[in-house]
Amino acid sequence: MAVVKVPKKKAREILEILKKNKILDGKRKALRDNEFVYFPITDIEKAKQLNLEILPLDAPRRPERQIYKNLEDLLPKNIVERLGRLDIVGDIAILTMPEDLKEKVREIANAIKKLYPEVRVIARRGFHEGEFRVRRLEVVWGENRLETVHKENGVLIKVDLSKVFFNPRMKGERYRIAQLVNDGEKILIPFAGVLPYALVIARYKKVDITAVELNPEAVKLGYENIKLNEKRLKGRINLIKGDVFEVLQKLPEFDRVISPTPKGVDALSIVLSKARKFLHYYDFVHEDEIEVFKKRIVEECRLQGKECTVNVKKIADYKPHVYKVCADVEIKQNH
Repeated sequence: MAVVKVPKKKAREILEILKKNKILDGKRKALRDNEFVYFPITDIEKAKQLNLEILPLDAPRRPERQIYKNLEDLLPKNIVERLGRLDIVGDIAILTMPEDLKEKVREIANAIKKLYPEVRVIARRGFHEGEFRVRRLEVVWGENRLETVHKENGVLIKVDLSKVFFNPRMKGERYRIAQLVNDGEKILIPFAGVLPYALVIARYKKVDITAVELNPEAVKLGYENIKLNEKRLKGRINLIKGDVFEVLQKLPEFDRVISPTPKGVDALSIVLSKARKFLHYYDFVHEDEIEVFKKRIVEECRLQGKECTVNVKKIADYKPHVYKVCADVEIKQNH
């Protein structure tokens, strides 16, 4: 084991040299004192050729989760190529896995645990099913459960993946929306699920949120999540169980409406009718149809006597050439 001794003021420069020459030992941690940084290296002879000062120090190993970046670093190519997307919800790992790879699940589990030591369950991904778009999941390793508590953006979200829809990949999008919100707003969230958007917004902003959800299991978990986070939230959440298309007819306008619309549902007209200043409307759109989608929203605004500006953002890939998008709609004027 060896390190190169570098004055602190030159540490960044030497670090780049070590990386460029591929002799930085990324599996071990750098050491530091008041004057110097000690970078672990893999090739003493090459370090000598670079005229670097070498010391026989044993730098500590990094935790495995800091060494490996993805499953490609940990599994044979013939396994990795056949595995689908890996998602982590709480302590549950979810991935797509062909039937015949289930015999390799222990090897796959060991790799996942190195990346995510907190994982206690691995579930094989199936298709969305039923009225509430719940994904069919099969536990293939670990504890036989699909209930967990997911941590995101400073809140705790209890989910039961056998009963409700939840997408952990929208973490950044939920934070983006929360940062657009202003204190004092009255907000409507239809299709609210277990309240991920509501919780994140209420965590950061002092607002009044009305959330509407039909799935009774999601409503039950939603109430639990409000209780679970009561000391974390600046805002207030009122959860209504019911069909969006029926409940919204009885509600007034809100400053902002956030509609994480389920795939295949057209709720544009009714959610826009409840938006006084802003609407964030999610949908699934082919890349060739984004301008058509935008024009449709502008036309719906016109039909409702509203002058709108629309900005459509690609949020995530759904399938080739089809994206989950968010239309950020600002309502300029009511006639």
